Amino acid sequence: MYLHSIATAVPPKTFSQDECWRALCEDGLLSSLRPGSVSLVRKILTGGSAGIERRNLAVEELGPVFSRGAQDLNEGFEREAPALAGRALSLALERGGTAAAEVDALFVCTCTGYLCPGVSSYLAELLELRPDVYLADLVGLGCGAAIPMMRAAQGFLAANPGAVVATVAVEICSAAFYMNDDAGVLISLCLFGDGAAATVWSDKGKPGDWQAGHFTTTHRPVEREKIRFVNAEGKLKNQLHRSVPGLAAEAVADLFALRSGEPDQVIAHSGGRDVVDALESLLPFQLTETRAVLRDHGNMSSPAVLFALERRLAESRAGDQRLWLTAFGAGFAAHACELWR
Repeated sequence: MYLHSIATAVPPKTFSQDECWRALCEDGLLSSLRPGSVSLVRKILTGGSAGIERRNLAVEELGPVFSRGAQDLNEGFEREAPALAGRALSLALERGGTAAAEVDALFVCTCTGYLCPGVSSYLAELLELRPDVYLADLVGLGCGAAIPMMRAAQGFLAANPGAVVATVAVEICSAAFYMNDDAGVLISLCLFGDGAAATVWSDKGKPGDWQAGHFTTTHRPVEREKIRFVNAEGKLKNQLHRSVPGLAAEAVADLFALRSGEPDQVIAHSGGRDVVDALESLLPFQLTETRAVLRDHGNMSSPAVLFALERRLAESRAGDQRLWLTAFGAGFAAHACELWR
């Protein structure tokens, strides 16, 4: 399948890590934590050790973000996810010269909230898509979801020649922010940001257009409890284990060995500084775009790999002929695909 366009969107409010730390201090929220937990938050948010400078969050001010109840968190996702996804998809359609009426299928992935009908229904309304457009929502795939979503789009195109397919990865990670002494909860509120990324595809292209294919996946259910969301009194609690960076690197290295050709660059999900370090230790590439996305936006979960891809494509590197994309997360699962022209 051929890539017609790609676009990303973030909430308008951006906050530095130092601003987040000051908000926690000024609102007295740290007083509810044990000293070790406070030290962990301080380490991540101050000094730049996490490789993150700023994050975009779908909130007006920081203080209340870390003390919302389950109902407020759920309502925040319901309000913000369709709006942010709509911005990304509208821009992708505009960049590709594609009218909303030309879209035949829309795939949406998310893991930071739940809607029924899914976000795709709201997008179809916002963008005034045709009433016969095929809508599909992928949930439960975590940070790695963007690549399986692209694979689903490829399957639709194979079954429907001549169709136009749009995909959107959207995460309102701030809808899972709250505070307690669990390390996974604290790391999440310090690392994650909000974002959406949209792509438009068809089975027709012209010379020089990017094609996607050669999808690969690995699932390791025995490691499921190392990284996943669990329900905690109606809230999404991110369960993280210290072994995740090494687990991700090993899985990605296994997929990299299955590549069909030698890429000019690896484009990876920006899971965090330790994750990127672990990937670079096993792959013969410096993940420049991945680190840039982490620096400017934090870990946005599923859209992150597409943010990195957009950066690479925007550079218009004449020598680039093949890119290898990878994303990973809950399951434990890792996914990859190749883009070439």
